[in-house]
Amino acid sequence: MQSLSGTYGLRLTAQPALALAPAAAAPARVLLRGERTGRGAARWTLHFSKPAPRGVGLLLVMALLGGAAIVGAERGGEYEAFAAREGGVGDYVARALGFGVAAVTISGQSQIGEREILSLAGLSAKSSLPFFDAVQARKTLEALPLIKQASVRKLYPDRVVIDIVERAPAALWQKDGELSAIAADGTVIDKADDGRYAALPFVVGEGANARVGEFAALLDASAELRPKIVAGILVGDRRWSLKMRSGVEVKLPEDDPQAAMATLLTLQRQSRILDRDILSVDLRVPGKVFARLSEEAAAARAAAAKPKKAGSP
Repeated sequence: MQSLSGTYGLRLTAQPALALAPAAAAPARVLLRGERTGRGAARWTLHFSKPAPRGVGLLLVMALLGGAAIVGAERGGEYEAFAAREGGVGDYVARALGFGVAAVTISGQSQIGEREILSLAGLSAKSSLPFFDAVQARKTLEALPLIKQASVRKLYPDRVVIDIVERAPAALWQKDGELSAIAADGTVIDKADDGRYAALPFVVGEGANARVGEFAALLDASAELRPKIVAGILVGDRRWSLKMRSGVEVKLPEDDPQAAMATLLTLQRQSRILDRDILSVDLRVPGKVFARLSEEAAAARAAAAKPKKAGSP
């Protein structure tokens, strides 16, 4: 009504049909007058102060019929079937005008597949460039833990460019029996339910993901012992224990575990301590090494320590 009144000078007034005195002369641009019926309802008549352009009536009738058709299709279920088949009406019209998404360029991904990226971004054969929300697509992509940063651009008339920066997997983390791939900052980025991450360092325990950098530093200091180390176990969120492939547990101190690793390296080079029949090596006390023998080794050692009887071989 505002646009019509501004263009054609519409005015809206209501005047009762029964008047006790003659009404004053109506303003020259009064366009809408109402009369009261016997039951009190108002009857309105619309007039233009100057002729309307040709075709306005036809356009209004067409709009009315089109709206009625849309409402009927929506209530009858035809619209839902059309939307499932062709997308929204806007997408359908935009594609017909040449603004469909004909090409999508994806770069930067390695751990995540292209189909998953397209699904997260909301792109399909039914999409169109004018009605594709690039901002929402970027937010949805960045909500995936594996994706650190994403850029989504629309290049008219028919192209979308997606750039991905992934979080690189740095280690495997086991907590409560569940195995996950984590980034260097400890963020869980994927489930490790297959062998894709088998070559990564392995940490175990509450909070071990946030301290994976410490374990990586211990691995770097382990030199030739690194292939022998299966996992790092964070004990009490205070110190690390190393699980060796031979089954031996190496208990490192809370303070200066790097020095303890150097001691272990020296012992292995000099006496092959990790290749012996032991269960654990305790390096938590500076300057001292405690080794726990296996039951068989302990029994053999005890038997060897017993004094021999006279005449026995």
